[in-house]
Amino acid sequence: MTAAFFRGKRRRAVAAAGAVTFGLLALSACDKPTPLATVTVGSTTVTSEAACYNDGDAIATKEAPGCLNEEGKAIKASMEDKVRLGVEPKVADEGWTIFINGAPVEPEPNKKTYRSIPASAFFSSGTGGFSEKARVSIVEAKSGKALGIWNFTLERSN
Repeated sequence: MTAAFFRGKRRRAVAAAGAVTFGLLALSACDKPTPLATVTVGSTTVTSEAACYNDGDAIATKEAPGCLNEEGKAIKASMEDKVRLGVEPKVADEGWTIFINGAPVEPEPNKKTYRSIPASAFFSSGTGGFSEKARVSIVEAKSGKALGIWNFTLERSN
């Protein structure tokens, strides 16, 4: 009776060790999550992981335009609203720039975690008219190289 007790205990120990090993293997196969970027309009917030991110290294030059043209999560804003854009401190340390429909808005990267811009700036077409939606991208950059790209779609509400 004592021998059977030890065999059952050994079997449970081997099963527990196998479960732990399997759990560690499963976790090692997971991708590390990218930093998040956030867009807030009024009380509505949309958060997204990067469309392209290479764990702090530069994104390949040929990949960046494709990443920049992807549509992201949508959020609505009226012309009078303030659009608040935010990034994690890790992204702010490197510097980030806002792109509207693929064109940079600022000449120098921003080093703050938060930025507020009137929604009308996103919908202005440059020819005196206004568009119904805008593709908004946040680009983390260092030394002229893109490190991460986050995309959102800002839709105009009336």
